[in-house]
Amino acid sequence: MPKKVAIIGAGKVGSTLAQVLMYKNLCDVILWNRTPERAIGIALDIMESAPVEGFQTKITATGNMADIAGCDIVVITAGVPRKEGMSRDDLLKVNADVIGSICTNIKTYAPGSIVLVLTNPLDPMVYLTKKITGFDREKVIGMAGILDSSRFAEFIAMETKTGPKTVSAMVLGSHGDLMVPLVRFITVNGKPLSDVLDKTKIDTIVERTRNGGAEIIKYLKDSAYYAPASSLALMIDSIINDKRLTLPCSVYLQGEYGVSDAFLGVPVMLGGKGVEKVVELELNDDERRAMAASAEKIKQLVGELNKLGV
Repeated sequence: MPKKVAIIGAGKVGSTLAQVLMYKNLCDVILWNRTPERAIGIALDIMESAPVEGFQTKITATGNMADIAGCDIVVITAGVPRKEGMSRDDLLKVNADVIGSICTNIKTYAPGSIVLVLTNPLDPMVYLTKKITGFDREKVIGMAGILDSSRFAEFIAMETKTGPKTVSAMVLGSHGDLMVPLVRFITVNGKPLSDVLDKTKIDTIVERTRNGGAEIIKYLKDSAYYAPASSLALMIDSIINDKRLTLPCSVYLQGEYGVSDAFLGVPVMLGGKGVEKVVELELNDDERRAMAASAEKIKQLVGELNKLGV
């Protein structure tokens, strides 16, 4: 019997993720939306492509949170998307209210699930998810580092005129201005990035990666959704099929990387139980300072939530 994944929010990311999961034949999907008519229309449209695409899994639409009962994974994509001129942090209070209501229902109806969070500002929202659900840290995970790493790798591939699969890149830290691209670890066709590009070009790519979401918004007048959906699908695949891929995700740290009581993007092994292991890389002094700055910013945002009584 296929695993069941609930997607909370049938906006552009949620609906695209549903399509990707169906086309990959990964799992059955429960697509929840506050206005169920939208979820029903999207589910019907996707299922009408089954005879063409050949997938056997099913998608069900609902506006009733009770229908997520029994789901193995719950993915939160709901929330107010970032608009042009906004930072991810600008969404703090409004999306905290959205997350609060959703997580109360997850705790009630899907207490055995693994929860993946996409809603911005990502790291504080994952923290809030864990706080409200009370789930173990292995079962509450934020998606950001995979997306940032994918953007970084693609920008490098564009600059070096190579295929994206020839670039090995990883971005850690917060999902925002203080993300930490690990330039020292990046390779292109097995060669260190510093052997392929000069420092000026590397710095330009790092800055473009930090502003990758804003660049999309500038053109679309809306937040990205194709790459985020693909990144979430990779996490779901690794969990459902117990692949134990090492992927950069936002997880609750308890001393790893010198950080405690905060969610931060680090490499983790994702398997059937969620976070199977936090992978600790040997960072240099500059990288450790950058990670500490990321963690401090996240703790400040969580502190703002606490002041607001969230």
